[in-house]
Amino acid sequence: MYEVEVKVPADLAAVRDRLEAVEARSRGSVVQIDTYYDAPHRKFTETDEALRIRSEWTDRGSTDTHLTYKGPLVDDESKTREEVETTVGDHEKTDAILTNLGFEAAATVRKERERFALEGYTITLDSVDDVGEYVEVETDVEDESDLEAARDGAYDILERLELEPDDQLRTSYLGLLLGSE
Repeated sequence: MYEVEVKVPADLAAVRDRLEAVEARSRGSVVQIDTYYDAPHRKFTETDEALRIRSEWTDRGSTDTHLTYKGPLVDDESKTREEVETTVGDHEKTDAILTNLGFEAAATVRKERERFALEGYTITLDSVDDVGEYVEVETDVEDESDLEAARDGAYDILERLELEPDDQLRTSYLGLLLGSE
């Protein structure tokens, strides 16, 4: 599976008003804590990969934890990459497994997210600690031949929200956080 994602810096208050105008459906809010790891056998910063444990608390009080691998970017136009994710039962135990295998926690990113749905895309308003405010538009596709159409659809949604696709950042929140230290 491929995650097609476009991210731009934005004034979230202004975007909320525009989301209402385009009739995007609210999907709730979450707080996410992402712990990223370095591998003992290669440097993910050099290979453009990522391995993380994400714990998520919803506005309904539930908690989920996932282990995610993200492959290198597959194009020069967006943050599209292969993504493999699975639910895990416990953040601390998963951390212990990775640490015992030689993986080292590199950094933690905390964000508050508001999610909206529109025409098969997820629009996320992110407030990221020590990084800033961003809007992400993303969708998943199974086949590489669908990447361009999905990316163009994400650009269209950004434009409908009066955001500029040319302002997109291909740097992850982790990269933005580490670049600001």
